Parts: sequence; C-alpha cells; structure tokens
Amino acid sequence: MTTTKSERKQNSAGAAATTGAGQGSRPSGTGGSGRAQKSRGAASGGPDGMLWVAQFALIIWALISTIPLLWAMVSSFKSNKEIVASPWSLPSRLNWDNFVRAWNEAHIGQYFLNTVVVVGGGVVLTMVFSAMAAYVFARYEFPGKRLLYYGFIAGMTFPVFMAVVPLFFVVKNLGMISTYHGLILVYVAYSLPFSVFFLTSFFKTLPVAVAEAAIMDGASHYRVFFSVMLPMAKPGLISIGIFNFIGQWNQYLLPLVLVPDESKYVLAQGLANLAVNQGYKSDISGLFAGLTIAILPILVVYVIFQRRVQAGMTAGAMK
Repeated sequence: MTTTKSERKQNSAGAAATTGAGQGSRPSGTGGSGRAQKSRGAASGGPDGMLWVAQFALIIWALISTIPLLWAMVSSFKSNKEIVASPWSLPSRLNWDNFVRAWNEAHIGQYFLNTVVVVGGGVVLTMVFSAMAAYVFARYEFPGKRLLYYGFIAGMTFPVFMAVVPLFFVVKNLGMISTYHGLILVYVAYSLPFSVFFLTSFFKTLPVAVAEAAIMDGASHYRVFFSVMLPMAKPGLISIGIFNFIGQWNQYLLPLVLVPDESKYVLAQGLANLAVNQGYKSDISGLFAGLTIAILPILVVYVIFQRRVQAGMTAGAMK
C-alpha cells in the first residue's frame, strides 16, 4: 500500500510526541533528585539547614520583642490587685479608668501634646533641611564639598552624652532653655547627620536625565528640586521621616537636660516622673496605662507606613 503525504506527516508527529514523552520523563527524575539533594542538604546542615536556624532565631527574637509589649498593654486594662496577684493572666474586665486617670491626674495628656508639638516641628524641619542638603551633595560640585559632607557624617560618630554639657550652656545662653523651639532645633541638629547621609545616597540613585530635561524646558534649580526631584524621592523621604519620628519620640536624655520646667515635659520625662510618683502611690495600672499611651503612636505610624519603609530601603539598595 502506498503511504500518502498526509499520513507520513501524522506518523512523524506521533514519533515526535513519543520522543517528547520520553524526554518529558527526565524532569520528574531530576525533580526527585532535587528533593533528595534538599533532604541531604537539610540533614547535613546545608543552605536549607541554615535557613531553618535563621527562621528559628528570628522567631525567638520576635517573641522577645513582642511579649513585654503585649504584657504591658494587657496590664494597662487590669486593676492593681490583678497585676500583683496574677501578672500573666488576662483582665477580668477592661478598666478604662486607668487611662482616664493617667491622662488627667498624671498629666500624660499635657506631656503627649508637648511631644506632638516638639516631634512634629523637629521631623518637618529635619526633612526639609536634610533633603535640601542631600540634594546639593548628590548633584552639584563645589569647593569644599567633600569636607562639608564628611563633616555631616562625622556627626553620627559623636555620642550625644558627650555633647550634653556644652549643649546645655549654648541653649541657656541663647535663652531657649525649657522652650519648644529650643528643643526642636536641638532635635534637628541631632537628626541631620544620618538623614543627610541616607538621602544623599538616595538622590544619587535618581535619574539625572529627568533633571536635565526639566532644566532644558526652562525650570529653575529650585523648581527642579521641589517639583521634580523631591516627589521622586518620596520613598526615601518616608523612610527617613519614620526613623526620625521614632528616634525623636523616644528621646529622653536631651529633654531631661534642656527642659527642667515640668509644664514643658515630653512623654519620656513624664513617664519617668510618673514611675517615681506612682511608685509611692502603688498605682501600677495607671503607670501601665501611661506607658501604653506613649507606645500607641509609634505602633500606629509603623503599621501604616511599614510597606513604604521597606520600599524606600529596597529602592535605595537596588538602584
């Protein structure tokens, strides 16, 4: 019988399919070999074994960081008797009056408002000044640039407690002891070195062609910075803004030295004062309530901007 052309094509296709099936059986064998290699790697402490060790260490670290925080927040809803009798149990009922007592009688509300004013001003001014300085360091050449830049960076190596005494006399001679603006300016000066260092590296990663195109279109250098480059640096600005917010919110040493007036205390000073005073009154639940009030803004800011912080850090690292 004579084989037609279409039949020969079908036979060739069938042979190719058979050959393909035979070759397709190789990956399954390769996958089994891969799983066996993974098992051997885990058993021999290879990369998979190291991964498990790293995950276990991270879980332990997370528990160490989280449990004291949760314990303090749960204790803020308990009565004094419950805290002393069963410190690890859940509250029998939610004692919201602990927060009212801490806010009104322990003046946590006044300390909270003082902190919002000081940290708000400090973070905003730090962001503005550090972004302007970092952009100039990243994009312009001028005499003494390296000296000025390394002068900023050197500020990170200077421990703050070594500057407390001269800083106190400088602020006192300027008449800014126990003032909001005095503490804000000190916070800005304290936060600038790391902010300039971080944002300079970030501005260097942004495309130069965009700024050059804006200048060719007639934009001034100020317009290029505020309208073009600053919006492009938004991930880095958010990251450094959150770092500064957390650092300035938790600051204790600088306000302790520069703000002796109790009416201008920030939260860290107020909590320390509350711990001393309430310790004699045995109002432990009020102390935990005040501590929870101080912690909540940090948690809220971090939860809201967590993804943006990670995006800013990875954007600066990957570009």
